[in-house]
Amino acid sequence: MSERLAQAAGDAAFDNGPDPDHPGWHRWELKDDTRFNGQVMGRMLVRKEERGLVRTRMFPEHRHTNLLDIVHGATTLALMDISIFSCGHMLGLEGMEGSVTLDLSAQFIGGAGIDKPLDSVVEILKETKRLVFLRGIVEQGEMKVGAFSATIRKGRRQ
Repeated sequence: MSERLAQAAGDAAFDNGPDPDHPGWHRWELKDDTRFNGQVMGRMLVRKEERGLVRTRMFPEHRHTNLLDIVHGATTLALMDISIFSCGHMLGLEGMEGSVTLDLSAQFIGGAGIDKPLDSVVEILKETKRLVFLRGIVEQGEMKVGAFSATIRKGRRQ
């Protein structure tokens, strides 16, 4: 197994414990904050909800905006992508270690500001031995910001 895959599979690289400042939520953090999530996305939280849904939350800041002073589409796409993995992890799917995005189809519905948390709510449509099919909605409060569908290829046990 490569060093990179070994680190991805190891619990030591990831912190998903309960968040003391947000009861009912868990942290969604790589311990190495020099990687994408820590450098670009900032603090993220995740929780399981009813009907098998998983909500991933980010806290938009000025650095996440475009010249229109709304959350940049790339930030929204990153939240979508990260949330498909937090969903699989929180629901305990086998093979999430070393898994990768095969497909992510997104539709932008509206703009988001930096005044409120931005949430991605994801559900699993189907799971096979090697693939997971998901869909989700990105929302800010009652406003829909985006919709998406995605496919994950599960990691192989080495």
